[in-house]
Amino acid sequence: MEQQINNHLIESLLREQFADAVIQVEESYGMLDITVQRDKIIEILQWLRDHSVLQFNFLTSMNGMHFPEVKNKELSMVYHLHSFFTNARIRLHVFFPISDPHVPTATGLWNTANWMEREAFDFFGIRFTGHPDLRRILNVEDMLYHPLLKQYPLEDGTRTDKEDKYFGR
Repeated sequence: MEQQINNHLIESLLREQFADAVIQVEESYGMLDITVQRDKIIEILQWLRDHSVLQFNFLTSMNGMHFPEVKNKELSMVYHLHSFFTNARIRLHVFFPISDPHVPTATGLWNTANWMEREAFDFFGIRFTGHPDLRRILNVEDMLYHPLLKQYPLEDGTRTDKEDKYFGR
């Protein structure tokens, strides 16, 4: 009889294998959100991919995030995994300081990580250690900043063509 894959089983197996690396586990809309240590992310991703029962064989997406108000956890990478065999999905998070924006590359596990890591580098400045070709992918190469970092005001205070009454303020 096949083992039924559910969030409880996934969490139990992951905690059994990586007890010290699992920081937090939550469930959001039926999907596990698992925060792990940055230095263990590749080992965990590989274990999830190669596990004989879980078989998370598809890296659906990965993206950077910026939380400027969270001291020493300003940047994050989020990995969405899917198993075509069990139809299970999970989300993994790693957090790290903006002063040390480095994460190991996942290109050795999934070729699709190449493009997604380049995008996270381009927009957030996250550097992927061991990436084979980490360079800008969507923005101009001489751009001196990373546009999705929340390091600038959301509105231009010098604009005179806007009146607050038209924007519900």
